[in-house]
Amino acid sequence: QVQLVESGGGLVQTGGSLRLSCAASGRTFSIDSMGWFRQAPRKERVFVAGISWSSGGTWYADSVKGRFAISKDNAKTTAYLQMDSLNPEDTSVYYCAAGRSIVARMRTRPDYWGQGTQVTVSS
Repeated sequence: QVQLVESGGGLVQTGGSLRLSCAASGRTFSIDSMGWFRQAPRKERVFVAGISWSSGGTWYADSVKGRFAISKDNAKTTAYLQMDSLNPEDTSVYYCAAGRSIVARMRTRPDYWGQGTQVTVSS
């Protein structure tokens, strides 16, 4: 099993920035991809960004391209999501996810989930 723990959420004004972290523990050698999803009230959970643990390749939802950046620290088995130019539409619970396979599979069916962290952007 893999455990994922997010941190870094909070309240920020429009145009501000936040950086989320996701620390993985347990059987981390099985991880091949990590990513972030978000879920706004009364909406479905959607993919935001993903990163390949082996190649470092990244993928983003169109809604966050150019504003968000996903990165990783292999030594710490931690993934990050730098979020800039935030707006109220980014308000959601952000979930870290990890997969035992490539990002293309992880973005539709992750193997592991974090508990989520709230991000609120005020206007």
